[in-house]
Amino acid sequence: MPKSLSGVVVLDLTRVLAGPYCSMVLADLGAEVIKIEAPGTGDDARAFGPFINGESAYFMSLNRRKKSVTVNLKHPKGRDIVLRLAAGVDVILENYRATTMDRLGIGCEVLRGINPRLIYAATSGFGHTGPYADKPCYDIVAQAMGGVMSITGQPDGPPTRVGASIGDITAGLFTVIGVLAALQARHLTGEGQKIDVSMLDSQVAILENAIARYAVSGEVPGRLGNRHPSISPFSSFATCDGHLILAIGNDGLWSRFCRLVGRPELANDRRFATNDDRVCNWPELEPVLSGIINQRTLDEWIEVLEAEGIPCGPINTVDRVINDPQVVARNMIVYTDHPRAGRIFMPGSPVRLSAAPCDQPEPAPLLGQHTREVLSGRLGLSEIEIEELARAGAI
Repeated sequence: MPKSLSGVVVLDLTRVLAGPYCSMVLADLGAEVIKIEAPGTGDDARAFGPFINGESAYFMSLNRRKKSVTVNLKHPKGRDIVLRLAAGVDVILENYRATTMDRLGIGCEVLRGINPRLIYAATSGFGHTGPYADKPCYDIVAQAMGGVMSITGQPDGPPTRVGASIGDITAGLFTVIGVLAALQARHLTGEGQKIDVSMLDSQVAILENAIARYAVSGEVPGRLGNRHPSISPFSSFATCDGHLILAIGNDGLWSRFCRLVGRPELANDRRFATNDDRVCNWPELEPVLSGIINQRTLDEWIEVLEAEGIPCGPINTVDRVINDPQVVARNMIVYTDHPRAGRIFMPGSPVRLSAAPCDQPEPAPLLGQHTREVLSGRLGLSEIEIEELARAGAI
């Protein structure tokens, strides 16, 4: 059965995380992704540990299903290869600074001049407009400048980076959305377009209730630890052997919880009767709940709370996540057989399409593994011509 993006060809000039995450999602959905890498070194992420038989597990987790073609973008003949490939693809992805591609002679106007149907998707730290457009950016910079770090961490602690690289990953996901929207628009108009996604913009976009609260109250949101600013109780609690998340999202669940734990009077206490009451009086409610939750084990609480339909869960470590029966049942841990690293596992695709499922993924490519295949198959170059390009340092 063909996949959703079967027939879509992506020329991927990205590296490290934001761009490769985007192209991985597109590849999982069925696009053919031709990954352009620097000869000799490849994507910077190939040098990031941990390593298995000399291969980066980090790189392999982000570049499954892709074809690796080595091209020296600074060499005139390397530039010509990109121009010729661009004429026959649907999407180009890049995550350089705003002016880099233009300096290389392969910017949006040049490429779309060759191929008007081309969708040019740029993911960068600050976007292609504005005073920061040509500044460098990494995940932690985006999290810091986008405000996420200011609301992450304990109230009495310092601003804290989110453990996953959400500065990169959210930008990659927003770029996927842009590409899918542009492909649909092309069905209607026949024309491609430019997509400009900024890591900073993407962080601002996910601030959700923080900006809403500031807009209404004028008070700058701060760090609340694991507590929700508008729902209570909606936080973590220590059991006698682990940590429990309790998420009571309405007053009905609150009454049910109070009866379950043998404290029905709490539901009628004027300080805690409604959600707003519980939010306002959290300093008084938290020690009461902590004293209750600390009386049982984590597994005991999960069993009794789930039996009553009260949303809850353990704070899992990574080893528990990958062995969780729900995670396993949903095929969220997938295995690939890499030619050098051997059999390794990684997160699978969370997208479930009934008519075009994301099946077992192919492994990430070796550096330059598909150079000859792509140059001969797509550009019609002979073995002699390919060897000449290699000797010239273009590939």
